[in-house]
Amino acid sequence: MTACVSFVMVLRVISSTDSREPASPRWTWGAVADLIRLDNQAGTLLLLLPSLWSLVLANHGRPPVGLIGTFILGAFVMRSLGVVFNDLADRNFDKHVARTSNRPLAAGRLVPRQALLVALGLAVIAAGLVATLNWLTILLSPIALGLAAVYPFCKRWIHIPQAVLGIAFGWGAIMAWAASRGTIAPAAWWLFAATACWAVAYDTIYALQDREDDRRIGVKSSALLFGAAVPTAVGLFLLAMLVCLVIVGQLSGLRMGYYMALTLLAGVFLWQARRLRFPVTPPQAFTMFQQHVLAGLVILITLWMSTSNELP
Repeated sequence: MTACVSFVMVLRVISSTDSREPASPRWTWGAVADLIRLDNQAGTLLLLLPSLWSLVLANHGRPPVGLIGTFILGAFVMRSLGVVFNDLADRNFDKHVARTSNRPLAAGRLVPRQALLVALGLAVIAAGLVATLNWLTILLSPIALGLAAVYPFCKRWIHIPQAVLGIAFGWGAIMAWAASRGTIAPAAWWLFAATACWAVAYDTIYALQDREDDRRIGVKSSALLFGAAVPTAVGLFLLAMLVCLVIVGQLSGLRMGYYMALTLLAGVFLWQARRLRFPVTPPQAFTMFQQHVLAGLVILITLWMSTSNELP
């Protein structure tokens, strides 16, 4: 039901704005690759990492290879689907933003009906992957698809759409735990909360790249909502993330190395919050955003080391 409603929402937006859509341009691999952001997989990693954290914890440091493969491919497919939905929703805005004006839909290299065909193909692949998992995970999966479809439109509705992104990315941790154990333990919900806080923080930094363009065209974002308080807000959300991860460690009986890694990350996050007190150029904001991929990898490695009784 959630998936159907989400696709209907997308189709209604398309039909309401493209009733006179021009003839479709020729399909090219380059245009499709640009549509799914094939050359930039930072978003895929940020979606994947919380799922891997959950897989490691739920399986005591030894997650099945099959599950790892399913969630890696699933993260790639769902992130690709998400950015297709994003470009469908924002194609008329993207034309007026320097960073996004050359995206395939905004530049006319693809038209919405072609993007919808790509989205349909990705959704079919995602459904095939989910079908290999247990029933609880299958029941949870429409929520993931619904969040992917709804998130791009939240920029029109709420002032902090990054919170919806955080819920979407955190849902991967819930599904990974369910796929591993057939149930959802409290530690999984704390991972979900940590991911949601983390996503609000790093996506606020990411949104700094487009803050002036977003203000001009009327798109909402946490970077605009927080304004001069961005450094404080980012710092508080990262602090909340770390608190959630400490609780995860306590619930899971993790070793001291895990808390040492969190302390190290706290220092990095403090530096980022202090750096945001000064003017940040778009390239600098993107670099700070990418640093969170490394932070997520550090957490993954220390989770694995802290849960494995015997390192291979």
